[in-house]
Amino acid sequence: MSHQSDLIATDIDAYLKQHENKQLLRFITCGSVDDGKSTLIGRLLYDSKMIYEDQLAQIEADSKLVGTTGGNFDPALLTDGLKAEREQGITIDVAYRYFSTAKRKFIIADTPGHEQYTRNMATGGSSADLAVILIDARHGVMTQTKRHSFIVSLLGIRHVVVAVNKMDLIDFDEDKFNQICDDYRSFAARLDLPDLHFIPISALNGDNVVDRSEASPWYTGSTLMNFLESVYIGSDRNLQDFRFPVQYVNRPNLDFRGFCGTIASGIVRPGEEIMVLPSKQKSKIKSIVTYDGDMDEAFAPLSVTLTLEDEIDASRGDMFVRPGNVPKSRDHVDAMLVWMDGEAMVPGKTYLVKHTSQTIPGTIDTLAYRVDVNTLHRSPAPALELNEIGRVSMSLSSPIHFDAYRRNRSTGAFIIVDRISNATVAAGMILDKSGDSAVKSVWDDEASASGEDSADVSAVSIEERSARFGQTPVTVLLTGLTGSGKTAIGNAVERKLFDAGRAVAMIDGEAVRRGLSRDLGFTADDRSENLRRSGHLAHTLNNAGLICVASFVAPSEDVRGKVGNLIGKDQYLVVHVATPIEVCRERDTKGQYAQADAGELRNFPGVTADYETPSSPDLVIDASSDSIEACADQVIAMLKEKNVIR
Repeated sequence: MSHQSDLIATDIDAYLKQHENKQLLRFITCGSVDDGKSTLIGRLLYDSKMIYEDQLAQIEADSKLVGTTGGNFDPALLTDGLKAEREQGITIDVAYRYFSTAKRKFIIADTPGHEQYTRNMATGGSSADLAVILIDARHGVMTQTKRHSFIVSLLGIRHVVVAVNKMDLIDFDEDKFNQICDDYRSFAARLDLPDLHFIPISALNGDNVVDRSEASPWYTGSTLMNFLESVYIGSDRNLQDFRFPVQYVNRPNLDFRGFCGTIASGIVRPGEEIMVLPSKQKSKIKSIVTYDGDMDEAFAPLSVTLTLEDEIDASRGDMFVRPGNVPKSRDHVDAMLVWMDGEAMVPGKTYLVKHTSQTIPGTIDTLAYRVDVNTLHRSPAPALELNEIGRVSMSLSSPIHFDAYRRNRSTGAFIIVDRISNATVAAGMILDKSGDSAVKSVWDDEASASGEDSADVSAVSIEERSARFGQTPVTVLLTGLTGSGKTAIGNAVERKLFDAGRAVAMIDGEAVRRGLSRDLGFTADDRSENLRRSGHLAHTLNNAGLICVASFVAPSEDVRGKVGNLIGKDQYLVVHVATPIEVCRERDTKGQYAQADAGELRNFPGVTADYETPSSPDLVIDASSDSIEACADQVIAMLKEKNVIR
């Protein structure tokens, strides 16, 4: 439906051209039950003159029969079209509405508020640029508000408007509005919502929806419609990484061979070099063909046909990329799943995985954890039930070409289909283990963070082991920057203790990552989880009577403290290997510091991430001024001073 414009009467061609070139904004409305989502959309359409007269007359008539406003005009009936929805006064299915203003075109998805329709909300938000989360001013932040906010964050929707609705029922109380805003900000601090705004509205009466309300003179911000027309979304789309999944090979005659598909991300021009995955054959773009003629440039999300200068074998499921900018290609991925089927997820069962333009068999190997979207806590679970969300590891029959969902929603998303019923059972978002993934350590989800659940279940007590070995079992954490010499010092300490007849074991961070933590990347959360696992290993060695020497970067003071709580304060010693970063750079044989300086290595402590110096270490040593042997002797001396060894 279009808006009112003088051009329609004076120059219809100019109007159509203007309308065609408007930017499209897709947004969803979500929130708890009866927060006014459908009413808000109806008010947007009504106040912006987007309703036909016959449709308006029908709505006014229906308002007297099934409306919820006492016979007055009920805007919610514009979107609640199902009979069951009108009878109950709720939204059950996702309802889409299309309209435009002088500045933009819009597609609205009205999503259900009930918990049992969480999957519908995830479906409606999968392609949205913005989310309008409604909160009833009388009730404040509800459980379902948190649930939908978490899903909005999970789906990568960057722009969020929190519309505090029904302000007329609390007389537009500014203090109450500010309190709701503070409560929501406190919860949202744990989510990835980079662009957050708050607007006080009354959807039923139209206050601050399209026109500014005189009832809230204290509010000086934008109306909802003005914000929707002006929010900048140009930087949200990935125009850097060229990805073109081939959907169809067009061969109408001997003289033409083109590859049809939708550009998932990036920009392409004739003459530019491309590479075909998985064959890695290279060629150059000959032309960009469309129904309206050849183009000089094409970008996401246009659907085009690309012709190449060379005869290259490519078919449906292959992907065109740039030679110097390729996605990951693996047959094993970690992903967050939203389960959408009444039959529970079965680990080990073979499903069909639809990713970009290919469909391949795959299995869900493990369910790492299930997320309680009301509290954001992670807990172990055997399976996912309807509407539940969890992190899984999947194995595929052949490699797929993907980017992390946070970087590219088109190549980072997939759906899972049941092979028997052909029903879509889940939607997935691929995680980036080397970047800012959704992985978080589980310190807060287990009682063992305090070490209290690690009671000795062995028939041999720790005291007996100490007497046998003549030592007090402790964990010595050597922490410092990459290249500081902590691993070499740890090895030297282990050798000296062993030669002295001590029972000792060494844990090296890189060795742990090759085994116990091979599924983790290098984000702050991944480093935290790696240290948590290693802390459990060290605690087990201590319970066996051994001295444990551990070498880790361990950049976070908070995480180091949690390790101390897990192992036990009396059995935990921190040694800061305080080698200056200039010396660490000189010792860097892998070129990691140079990669971090160039922006190629993210989350690298000391360069692209913080390293928090231990506030009260048991010992500080400098491997730039002292030799490795001398540093190891200092550690041995500390152990003797603290009566760990005699």
